[in-house]
Amino acid sequence: MKTIVLGEAGLTVPAIGLGCMGMSAFYGPTDESEALATLDRALELGCNFWDTSDIYGPYTNEELLAKSMRGRREKITLATKFGIMQKGGKIVGLNGTPEYLQQCCDESLARLKTDTIDLYYQHRIDPSVPLEDTMGALADLVQAGKVRYIGLSEASSEQLRVANAVHPVSALQTEYSLWSREVEPDILPTCRELGIGFVGYSPLGRGFLTGKLKKLEDLAEDDWRRDNPRFTEQAFAKNAALVAAIQDVAAGAGVTAGQIALAWLLHQGDDICLIPGTKRIKYLEQNLAAAEVVLSAAQLSQLDELSSGFEVEGTRYG
Repeated sequence: MKTIVLGEAGLTVPAIGLGCMGMSAFYGPTDESEALATLDRALELGCNFWDTSDIYGPYTNEELLAKSMRGRREKITLATKFGIMQKGGKIVGLNGTPEYLQQCCDESLARLKTDTIDLYYQHRIDPSVPLEDTMGALADLVQAGKVRYIGLSEASSEQLRVANAVHPVSALQTEYSLWSREVEPDILPTCRELGIGFVGYSPLGRGFLTGKLKKLEDLAEDDWRRDNPRFTEQAFAKNAALVAAIQDVAAGAGVTAGQIALAWLLHQGDDICLIPGTKRIKYLEQNLAAAEVVLSAAQLSQLDELSSGFEVEGTRYG
């Protein structure tokens, strides 16, 4: 599989990694045996960049990856995150204090049964803590050998500049897809100026852009998308028009709508890595095959016009 380098420090990862969140939380029922089989298949196919967080579960997703990595940790580039606090299964706030992140790092290392985290993200910036303090503490973790590379998630251009002045930031992880292109005017150019790699999460629009979801009732009762503004009944009805247009392009190319969505993103730059999530081998294989899809200039232009000219119903988060 094609690889890219995240950041000037040189973290090499496949162009398409694996978002592991849904294997343990948020997207309906989970099956550990199926998840472990999917992780096995990912590694067989060269998809060895796995993304998790302490909040996924919480904690259970890191524990799942520990089971899969047993005896082969060196083959996997592991990313996890800190900074979002939960209590009783509900998000209760952000914490970017040095003391908290050091505690989170040690606890993640224990759950993951590893000595080092390859890429450690601040999941969300805590506005109550100077970013310089958080980055200084992350730099200490690098110095201590507990973390190899530092990342941020959903940071602004200004925050990227502040953080990178303290210690090199290897990657910014932010949502990016045919229906979420907010990073293009400012965030992506800043990453490129500063030599920061970009990791796009939810590149399939949380599954919507695949065309497999037709109505709200297609989602399990405990699926968090039921509370997402883009997945209301009204949003389903309107946003379906964008999916139909993507499916038309996909049919002409002889691939799936999801593969077209991923391929279009990969054509936006050689410094972009995508981490679509899945729980199933079938969809993992489809996603990874998107790396081989070559789009013509006409197809790229058509998708760009479809996406930029479509007013998506609903915000990214409620």
